[in-house]
Amino acid sequence: MSQWLNEVIDSASDVNDFLAPARQAALADLKNEGWPARRNESWRFTPLTPIEKRAAVAATTATNAEIPAIDNLDAIDLVFVDGVLATELSTIDVPEGMTITSLSTSDTAAQASITGMFGSVKPVRHLFGRVNDALSTQGVYIDVSTDTKVEKPVRIINIATQNVDAHTRVLVNVQPNASAVIIEQGVGSVDSLTTAFAEYHIADDAHLEHYRFAMVTGNAKQLGGSHFKLHNRSTLNSTVVGYGSELSRLDVDIHHAGEFADAKMNAIYLLAEGELFDLHSTIEHAMPNGTTEENARGIVGDKARAVFNGRIHIHRDAQKTLAELNNRNLLLSRRGVINTKPELEIYADDVKCAHGATVAEIEEEALYYLLTRGVSRSKALVMLNFGFIQELINDVPNEAIKTWLLPVLSERFRQMEVK
Repeated sequence: MSQWLNEVIDSASDVNDFLAPARQAALADLKNEGWPARRNESWRFTPLTPIEKRAAVAATTATNAEIPAIDNLDAIDLVFVDGVLATELSTIDVPEGMTITSLSTSDTAAQASITGMFGSVKPVRHLFGRVNDALSTQGVYIDVSTDTKVEKPVRIINIATQNVDAHTRVLVNVQPNASAVIIEQGVGSVDSLTTAFAEYHIADDAHLEHYRFAMVTGNAKQLGGSHFKLHNRSTLNSTVVGYGSELSRLDVDIHHAGEFADAKMNAIYLLAEGELFDLHSTIEHAMPNGTTEENARGIVGDKARAVFNGRIHIHRDAQKTLAELNNRNLLLSRRGVINTKPELEIYADDVKCAHGATVAEIEEEALYYLLTRGVSRSKALVMLNFGFIQELINDVPNEAIKTWLLPVLSERFRQMEVK
């Protein structure tokens, strides 16, 4: 057992609110499971030493934080600073048919909905998911009513500004024939620890456009996840962009719980020198006629380490499933490391499934071609890197976000250049 986990268990024992039964169950699991060893397959390539002897300290004072801007994006911003909701929900102009409720100030009616959804989208969670279950008193519940089409995005921002632990939870219920756009964004580079988990219930004929920007860097440590449950004829379009830091882990789970559900997920992860990023994805096809397309592309800098584990599980009753998983990686240095593990587990016989993974280096001929034509090395690397991920950027549905990503990723590539 680690020092940090012992302190988490002690502090979680004092939490008593309407989610107490779920929190106590998570606490019991934490006590029984203990600290994951390196022989644990889920953490085999991701050392937890930066956390093991850390002190578990929650924020006691609020700090001012600059909200990262996305130009030309008209969104509802919900800001958490060091795990504390800094946005006054009563002042937000929420579109008709949508409600946004704070977990810490919810009324009895909202509490019933929150209790029914909390922990239901991903019933089985790893250690840090259980920590979030036990300690996430800060968070929001977003409900989109039946037949409501909400075009205005909701952006949930987690900002780390001081050396404390932060635990936030997002619950989103998209009711039948409704649609919504949700953005999750994490930023910060100071020594800190954040667990940020979100659960999405996408009902019959509903649609969710989703973004997760896990952009913590430096000594910031973030362990989080976005979990989705799709029902009959529901659709999901998810875009993930992840940076590396001292320790960054993201879990994305998509559960096809209804027929003719359709999911698309594009993921990009970019690691500068010495950074770590771990992306675990799990696709559960439990019902017939579902489709999933997952594309993950990573660019790994000098002495950086990326981990990708993508699993597609086709259940016995999930006949006529179409599922495809592709992971491509580019190493900027031979001292970079990528551990990739695509998996297919199929129990149905009438399916079309494929998976694959590649690891390559920058083509010296292409780099030489640009250098001999007067292009600087740094600019040439940006051009080649963009070419590697351009297809996924072009797939971004929101034009404002796509336009914002271009200079943001250009700057990231400059930080990743091997000297």
